[in-house]
Amino acid sequence: MKIGIAGTGRMGEAIGYRLMDLGHELTVWNRTPGKTKGLASSGAKVAASPAALTGNVEFIITILTDDPAIDALYHGPQGLLSGTVAGKLFIEMSTVRPEVEIALGAKVKQKGAAFVECPVGGTTGPAREGKLFGFAGAADADMVRARPLLESLCRRLEHVGPVGAGSRMKLAINLPLFVYWQALGEALLLCRSLNLDPERLISIFADSSGAANAIKTRGAAVAAQLAGKDPGAVTMPVKLVCKDLSTMIAEAKALGGTLPAAETALKCFEDAARSGLGAKDQSSLPARWAMRVTK
Repeated sequence: MKIGIAGTGRMGEAIGYRLMDLGHELTVWNRTPGKTKGLASSGAKVAASPAALTGNVEFIITILTDDPAIDALYHGPQGLLSGTVAGKLFIEMSTVRPEVEIALGAKVKQKGAAFVECPVGGTTGPAREGKLFGFAGAADADMVRARPLLESLCRRLEHVGPVGAGSRMKLAINLPLFVYWQALGEALLLCRSLNLDPERLISIFADSSGAANAIKTRGAAVAAQLAGKDPGAVTMPVKLVCKDLSTMIAEAKALGGTLPAAETALKCFEDAARSGLGAKDQSSLPARWAMRVTK
């Protein structure tokens, strides 16, 4: 397949490597050109603009930070929709509110192209291995066309409804994870006086009935931070957690509901970001909270 990726941050880059490993011909574009160098050195073509990206590909994957980035990419002077895109398939993988994807999908359809939203669960490691969890929103016919490509990226792919449904599902599955990081930090604070070895302490929590899968995959990073060591690669920075939590809260408000646990978690993540941890991994929150002294 000839595939384009617009947005080669951590996840976009990892997905790109996965696609090239499978033998697909890849063209990439990123607002910051330097972020395409790794994929380019591995054989990907680099487009001069989003509009140029669409020229020689059948599928276009976009994975971006927020609504303004999506708007600029698709609707700018040299945006993805500025030229002829009839017959192409857009797969939008950003984590944003459903209304953003619904509006974008309608504009893509007006250009004669197909549109599938499929935000994913998982980090860069699973992305490289094709083991993401995909939450797709699409018309049935568009999903049939997109499925072979998405299944090559995902260990599990769920078509949960029309465009907009995938975004709502992704926001929902991330909420317990972000609240868990704060809850774990509070629990670790209670254990501080025990003076247990950090690796032993985390292994106890990981083996308990309240353990989330996150502690099994990122527990070593938390233990390292408790011990004052390097936790390793960033999977999702604190600043993006803040963005996602804010998006969840806004979506709940639009539905006439509230998310008090998410609102509290957001305050804690925002406090961590203000303290200089904005670019650090989400797993830095529990270690930071466990070592806080408030008196």
